[in-house]
This record gives sequence, C-alpha cells and structure tokens, in this order.
Amino acid sequence: MSPIKSGLLQIRIPATFMRGGTSKGVFFRLEDMPEPTRVPGIARDKLFQRVIGSPDPYAAHIDGMGGATSSTSKCVIVSPSTQPGHDVDYLYGQIAIDTDFVDWSSNCGNLSTAAGAFAIHAGYVDPARAEQGIVTVRIWQANIGKTIITHVPVTDGPNGLEVQETGDFELDGVTFPAAEIVLEFLDPAEDGDEGGSMFPTGNLIDELDVPEAVVPGGKIKATLINAGIPAIFVNAADIGYTGTELREAINGDQAALRRFEALRIAGGLKMGLFKAPEDAAKSLRAPCIAFVAPATSYTSSSGKTITAEDIDLLVRALSMGKLHHAMMGTASVAIATAAAVPGTLVNLAAGGGERQAVRFGHPSGTLRVGAEARQEDGHWSVTKAIMSRSARILMEGWIRIPGDTF
Repeated sequence: MSPIKSGLLQIRIPATFMRGGTSKGVFFRLEDMPEPTRVPGIARDKLFQRVIGSPDPYAAHIDGMGGATSSTSKCVIVSPSTQPGHDVDYLYGQIAIDTDFVDWSSNCGNLSTAAGAFAIHAGYVDPARAEQGIVTVRIWQANIGKTIITHVPVTDGPNGLEVQETGDFELDGVTFPAAEIVLEFLDPAEDGDEGGSMFPTGNLIDELDVPEAVVPGGKIKATLINAGIPAIFVNAADIGYTGTELREAINGDQAALRRFEALRIAGGLKMGLFKAPEDAAKSLRAPCIAFVAPATSYTSSSGKTITAEDIDLLVRALSMGKLHHAMMGTASVAIATAAAVPGTLVNLAAGGGERQAVRFGHPSGTLRVGAEARQEDGHWSVTKAIMSRSARILMEGWIRIPGDTF
C-alpha cells in the first residue's frame, strides 16, 4: 500500500445543501469557511469549484455536489449584513461546468429565495420577530448591489419558531409542493448615468446586427433591458421557433446553440457589457437570451397541457448556453419589467398595453410575475418586481474537500 501523501487528507466545512426555486446550491456561513476563503480570490474560487466538482471534462460532476447544469452548479455565502437596514449579505457564485471559471458577475434569483430562509436557519435572523407567521428578511445582494426582500413563513417547531418548508404551493419545474415565499426585488434595473440605464440604448426595441447564420439578412429586432439580469429578448418567429420548444429541441442542436451565442455576443456588445466578443466567455449568465411569442397551447416537459387561456405569452430562455428547464429567477424579473413597459417585444407578445403582471409559459409550465414600472421625463424605471418561489433544506452537515484544494 502506498503511503498517504502529505496534504491529501480531507477537510470538512459546515455547509447546507438547499433548493431555492428551480435551482440548487451549497450554502455557507462566512464565519464557517476556511480563513483563506473568507475573502474574494483564487482560494475561494478553488473551494467552490471543488465543492461542485468542476472543472469536469466529463460534464457530469460525479466527484462533487453539482448536477452538471446551470441550475445546479452554484454556491452561496451568507453573512451578517455590512449594509444599513439589511439583515444579511448574500453572495452567489456560478461555477462553470467544464472550464476553470467562477462567475461572480450576477445574481441567482431562484437562490435568493433560499438565502432568506437560510438567514433564519443560520441564526442571523430571529424568527421571533415574525408578524402573522411571516418573517421579512432584508437581503443585500452583494454581487450586484441590490436589495431583495423575502417574506418567509415560520411555524412552531421542537425548538420554537422555525422556517416552514412544507406546504401546498406548487412551482412548475419543481416536482413537489412546498411553502410559498414571496420575493420583492427592489429597484432591479441597473444603475447608470445615461437615460437608458434600464434600456441601455434608450430604445424599447433595437435592431441588432448579427451574423447571417443567426438570421438571413443579418438584422433582428430585440429588446435590450437591464433588470434582474441584463437580458436580450427577441421574437421566436424571427429565429425560426414557435416559443413552445422544450429543452431537447434546442440543447441537442449544436448549430442552434452557436447561433444563440452569436446573438448573445451581439446583444452584449450593443448593451456595452462587452468591449470585445471574446469578453463574453467571462460572463456565464449575462446577458441572457430569451425568445417570446404570443400565447398558444403546448405540452410542458412534465406532460401537462398548458392552454393559451392559461397564459399571457410564451418565453424560453437560455442559461450558460443551454435552454433552461423552467425559468431563471433573474430572467423572470426582466420578463416582468419588460412586460410592464408598453412597446417592448415582451409587452407586445403579451398583447400590449399597460400591465402590472403577466403569466408566461415556460418549458416546465407557467409562472406569474409582477412589476411596478413608471415613466418620468421620457425614461422608464421600475420600483420593484414581485414573484413567488419556495425553498427547502435538502441536506445539512459538512462538505468535505481534499486538503490541498487551495
């Protein structure tokens, strides 16, 4: 038997594995993390990558907690807030699956749900401050510098009040029902000095110059918006789709995925997110690409029939280069915001006019989202976007990683 090499013993770190919305991630309290990883840098990146099992050339995450999808390759750090008027700081890392990269540039809207519940589980927020069975947790989203308010239900447990995780709230894309958590994303639009900070070009609809491989003629209409996450919305019909597509129709078509990435790069350049096309590789999630279509009936990935009467419009979105199985939380914020502004492609697909909420169809079913938008001096802004999600602890204890990870 070969002797054990120095430094290869595993270390263990307190961690909690949680589902939030249609995503899953490994949650850490900042004070529980190894000291070198408590600050941004290579050590923290290496820790998160090893926890998830990346980079993995097999794209399977067999040797980690990840699930080899954009929805399941996530880690979160929560700590007492450094910001006045907030309870906790929430920092999110999206771990690339087969490349050596951790993306810190954006938020995960789905795991924002779990961040509020985790704040209570972790002892940062006292559940005794509940009003009518709800604890309001004010979260500072440290990646993008925004406030998220979560309304977390609590119930009597063996040790007093604790987060209520079971319930009858159903979320399409999640197999089992759970307790409803309402989220408010305050002032979700990106900050900026130009009049078009929410619409970075100042236009509700732009004409993008794209490669001929994307669309014949090399031009396509798009709504470019910064709300929740920078997003590029196009009409499904303009790129040869109906808006009823499921994951298999897109993710198995490598030529289609290349066209979507070319479209993402063109939109990112137009929005000023990239200085050069090669910069797109440094942002796994932003901008996201989504395509919209008027409401029509279809069969969801679970086999459920979604009728045109059930929804206002259809939306399909890509995350990390693949069609999402449901809808990203941050993209849902962008959908809600764009739908609330008359004249965007999202608004027009929903039938046009002023609206404060829409129900859209996605591959797994439907989701209702709302936004409060207003126009002042010719410029649009949004005060908040609202949606409901659920969250649940799947496992808690210690994560183990080799001692030479960082």
